[in-house]
Amino acid sequence: MSVPQVVTVLGSGTMGPGIAAIFARAGAEARLFDVSEQAIENARTAVTMAQSVLDQLGSIPDAGGSVSFFTDMESSLSGTHFVVEAVPEKLELKQQVLADTEKFVGDSVVIASNTSGIPITKIAEALSRPELFVGMHWSNPPHIIPMIEVVPGDGTSQKTVDDLIDIVHSFGYEAVVEKEKPGFVENRILYAILREALALVDEGVITQKEMDTCVKWGIGYKLAVVGPMRLLDMAGLDIYTSVAGYLNPDLSNDPSVPAVVTDLVQEGKLGMKTSGGMFSYGDGDVGAIRGEIVQQFIAVRKAMTQPLGESRI
Repeated sequence: MSVPQVVTVLGSGTMGPGIAAIFARAGAEARLFDVSEQAIENARTAVTMAQSVLDQLGSIPDAGGSVSFFTDMESSLSGTHFVVEAVPEKLELKQQVLADTEKFVGDSVVIASNTSGIPITKIAEALSRPELFVGMHWSNPPHIIPMIEVVPGDGTSQKTVDDLIDIVHSFGYEAVVEKEKPGFVENRILYAILREALALVDEGVITQKEMDTCVKWGIGYKLAVVGPMRLLDMAGLDIYTSVAGYLNPDLSNDPSVPAVVTDLVQEGKLGMKTSGGMFSYGDGDVGAIRGEIVQQFIAVRKAMTQPLGESRI
């Protein structure tokens, strides 16, 4: 299946502009909807930035698509061939938006949700055509990270799953098919790492800065090249069995959020959005750091996709 001719992205927050930019790059008429005029104005800037990053990446040839912006939902959905829902992570909100979506699209249009963990089957309870509804979890930033989790619900048809895989492959991304599990696979792995990292910082074992250095150049560097299952084979399953036997019982299994985070939240320090969190940010720091991170993402993506000859990895 080729890239759908018309794609509607519902929600222009963190993920929507990047998703729309990807589809436009691949040749689609991408329509980005939000109820807020201010959100749409912000999205125009975000789409332009995403398009600039895609130019630098050069990973998807520019097929001449477009992005248009809507505050009227029915208009954004008229004649669309594929829908991606990317509204905030609130079950009732998603169910209402998606139930309204069904009223304005054709009977065979696939609707995908970018939820980062709400069960697809639960969301689908509000829909009359659950067989056409599927999870499509993009990784942030969506226009840079070339992997999408495909998560069918109990009522999702195999054809819908197959069609979504084809769509993902059509713009050069990897489709990872999973069974439903709270948080899905990517976030479960990420939050397991974050829980242990925060526990060690909270205990005073290591500082925030040193933690980032350890993970980036130790775990991160390896896992960017070799996935965890292959890494087990490289290390030896006997070695893993030995180390895990004594280390696993000592790893954090605290179900609560560590004080190092909750204390900052109570102080109103939420991270880059408030110019302070795990680190402090002065005037202009946030924009500069974000820009540097994007450039590093681009460099790593290019390095990882350089052809090295025939490979079985």
